[in-house]
Amino acid sequence: MAPPNSNDVEPPIFLESNNPKPEIQNKAIVGALYKALALGEIETVAKLLATDLEWWFHGPPQRHHMMRALTGESDYNEFTFEPRSITVISDDSVVVEGWEGAQAYWVHLWTLKDGLITQFREYFNTWLTVRDLRPWEIGQECGTLVWQSQPRDLYKRSLPGLMIAM
Repeated sequence: MAPPNSNDVEPPIFLESNNPKPEIQNKAIVGALYKALALGEIETVAKLLATDLEWWFHGPPQRHHMMRALTGESDYNEFTFEPRSITVISDDSVVVEGWEGAQAYWVHLWTLKDGLITQFREYFNTWLTVRDLRPWEIGQECGTLVWQSQPRDLYKRSLPGLMIAM
C-alpha cells in the first residue's frame, strides 16, 4: 500500500456539528487558512491545500503576496492578509475580500473539493464581479450576479474591472 499524500489526509473539522453543510465547512476551512497564515502555522496551511493546487493571478507583478506565502518563497508576514469579508458563493467556492488603506485592495477566490483547497485566484487592485452562467432551471435567470467587490476605502479610486463567469 502506498503512503498517503497530503490529498489523502482528512482536513481537520473546524465546526461543532458532525454533518455541516459543505459550504459552511468550506467557509470554515478558508477562514482557518487565513488564521494559520497569520500565526505562521505553515503545517496547518499545507494540510488545507491540495498538492496540485492551481492558482491564477491578476494584478501588478510585485503583488503576488499570497502565492509567495503559499509556496514558501516569502515569509508569511511579508504581507498581512486581514479578511474584511468571507462569503460563500457556491457549494464549492468562497470569496475573501480585504483592503489595507488606499494602496492595497485584494480579492481571493478559493475552490474546494472534498475539504481541500484545489484552486486559488488572486486579484489585486481589481474591481471584481462574479456571475453564475450555469444552465438554469425553467423560470430562473441566467447570468445572476453572485458577488461584487465592495472596496469601501477605495470607492473614489479608479480600479480595473473584471468579470468572473462561473
